[in-house]
Amino acid sequence: MKNTLKTLAFFTTLILFAFISCGEDGSDPLVKEGGPFAISELAGNWEATSASFTSDSDNTNVDLIGDGGSSSISVQSNGRFTLTIEPADRSAFTLSGEMFWEKWEGDYYFAIAWDDYPGDWDSYGAILSGDTFSINGGVDTGAYDFDDDGTFESASISFTFVKV
Repeated sequence: MKNTLKTLAFFTTLILFAFISCGEDGSDPLVKEGGPFAISELAGNWEATSASFTSDSDNTNVDLIGDGGSSSISVQSNGRFTLTIEPADRSAFTLSGEMFWEKWEGDYYFAIAWDDYPGDWDSYGAILSGDTFSINGGVDTGAYDFDDDGTFESASISFTFVKV
């Protein structure tokens, strides 16, 4: 009888712990709605009117559009996207991932989970105003090969896109 009571107490404690752990505090912080706009509102194709990368180590700045390059992004209604970056002086490259709102302490922050870094995401400043979408990231929210040596260096980013 004592073993039965001990076993029952153990499983009751275990179930109670699991119930508390799965409460609201353990909920997924990445959501598609709740921020200043629904992620689905970004669905479509966008062309960059400005795109810049600033080196986190020495403040070197690349003005992709001003230097004759281009960038575009294609976004699905579920937030999945493909970003194409075409510098004027080298080969184009693409990046992909998923856009979310990161809910933290009642506030929402625009977030991107990059496919190259599964299970991790970066937060950005983002504004959607009509057919214009702007995104800005601070230190270590992007990368660019500033000296074209094949190694991408940590960078801050700034993009403005218009819907096409």
